[in-house]
Amino acid sequence: MTGTGNENGAGAAATGRLLLAAAPIGRAEDASARLRAALAEAEIVAAEDTRRLRRLAADLGVEVGGRVVAYHDHNERTRTEGLLADLLAGRDVLVITDAGMPGVSDPGYRLVRAAVAEGVPVVALPGPSAVTTALVVSGLPTDRFCFEGFPPRKQGERSRRLADLAGERRTMVFFESPRRLEATLEAMAAAFGADRPAAVCRELTKTYEEIRRGPLGELAAWAGPDVRGEITVVVGGAPEPAGLSDPADLAAAVAGREDAGTPRKQAIAEIAKENGVPKRVVYDAVVAARR
Repeated sequence: MTGTGNENGAGAAATGRLLLAAAPIGRAEDASARLRAALAEAEIVAAEDTRRLRRLAADLGVEVGGRVVAYHDHNERTRTEGLLADLLAGRDVLVITDAGMPGVSDPGYRLVRAAVAEGVPVVALPGPSAVTTALVVSGLPTDRFCFEGFPPRKQGERSRRLADLAGERRTMVFFESPRRLEATLEAMAAAFGADRPAAVCRELTKTYEEIRRGPLGELAAWAGPDVRGEITVVVGGAPEPAGLSDPADLAAAVAGREDAGTPRKQAIAEIAKENGVPKRVVYDAVVAARR
């Protein structure tokens, strides 16, 4: 196979290569020349959706020459073993998802981990990414960011996860279903503050692309059942704390609230939010002060 990059790692002469191909997130013309060549030449193509793969190949004017197998969330665990056997037998395997890079909230990680463990060369065919595309158009800081994937679906788990991120200073990037967007934005506003700047990026690079920027509270009020399409949410990081940071001062502030009749758990949450520090830090300060 040619045109898809150099072999790397141990066992290059005896095994095939695992090729991770970034698919367009909207427009087919964003596909790279390397992706076109790889689709035509790979001996095995593991696709998240075989029908969408065929449509993409047709749009690109490429005939997929190798064997095509389905490789998605529901069969990733069981199919990984067979694909690894193909790699160890010397056959190249190309993994492609519906959009973006395999392994980023999509199938691919298990096979990469297994291939690396066996010394199989792993090659990335870089290309479109909803994560970085949304980040750079959001208008939020790009020098430091983290990708948090899909928030938990269940309300309680989602609230706890977001509460853990309340003190995160880096810009955060999330994926979300349009059906859960409103609830997630409301939970983010509760965890991060309604004034925290954010952007909702819908249908990136597609005909009806839409970027909504504003405070989380306003975005939550905008979101509703009429929102459709692929959604990426970018949220600004926590501001530098302007309040208390010393553990003794935090514990004293909680004690003051308790003396005024506020329950300890509520007092800890209030002091943490007001001073821009995680609740765990305030809790630990309170425990240390009582020893």
